[in-house]
Amino acid sequence: QVQLVESGGGLVQPGGSLRLSCAASGSIFSIISMAWFRQAPGKERELVASITHRYDTNYANSVKGRFRISRDNAKKTIYLQMNSLEPDDMGVYYCNSASKSYDWGPGTQVTVSS
Repeated sequence: QVQLVESGGGLVQPGGSLRLSCAASGSIFSIISMAWFRQAPGKERELVASITHRYDTNYANSVKGRFRISRDNAKKTIYLQMNSLEPDDMGVYYCNSASKSYDWGPGTQVTVSS
């Protein structure tokens, strides 16, 4: 059973930065594509960024050039560096496999406000 635990969220002013982390259990972490998702109030959960086991990355158009996903297979952790944050980036951020195979973790709240 893979468990996912997100961290690093918080309150930041527009234009600020945050770095999210997602620690995963499970022995197959290094060979699966992982992703960050977010859910804003009243909206469906959406894909933000993904990274394959070969470190190929993909981003939602709304975050391209501002966010960067990375992974450390030795630590079974993925990261999301978020720069130039905007109010539209607010929401709860979750990690999962890119195919959403695992139970969702608690997520981490990102609030962008002055």
